[in-house]
Amino acid sequence: MMCGMNNGEAAASVVGAFIATLLASFFSYTILEEERIPMILASTGASAMLIFALPHSPVSRPWNLVAGHVVSAIIGITCFLVIPSPLFSSSIAIVLAMVFMHWFRCMHPPGGATAVTAAVGGTSIESLGYAFVIMPVFFNTIILLSIAMAVGMLREENPFYPNEN
Repeated sequence: MMCGMNNGEAAASVVGAFIATLLASFFSYTILEEERIPMILASTGASAMLIFALPHSPVSRPWNLVAGHVVSAIIGITCFLVIPSPLFSSSIAIVLAMVFMHWFRCMHPPGGATAVTAAVGGTSIESLGYAFVIMPVFFNTIILLSIAMAVGMLREENPFYPNEN
């Protein structure tokens, strides 16, 4: 049994995580032209682990997932554009992401990886600028969330609709 799930729920979560990360990876790969794919996949993979394996955790809530990544991406891009040193840019981005996620009540630890990814930049991220927030970050979180909600409908105790079961 996986984190309080029966075998069927765990299997659905595993399949859902695979499909969600496959789709998000495909779009990230296409958008970023494989240059930054390992880093964006790190935050996407970490989010998938949380929302599929620990769906009842506060950090797995839809607001935390989406807003945590979006806030962190905005901060990361801003740090990249304002701070010339990748070392300082990424270090400041993680701290600011933590503060702003706390302030907006959207703590999602993988958002920290999103902030660092944006803050260290690269040609693809530099060319995208703030569009990076929408494509691939927001788009990836919507893919993950949509599939997680579909998988959640299969669970006995749905974390997304707790009063309907």
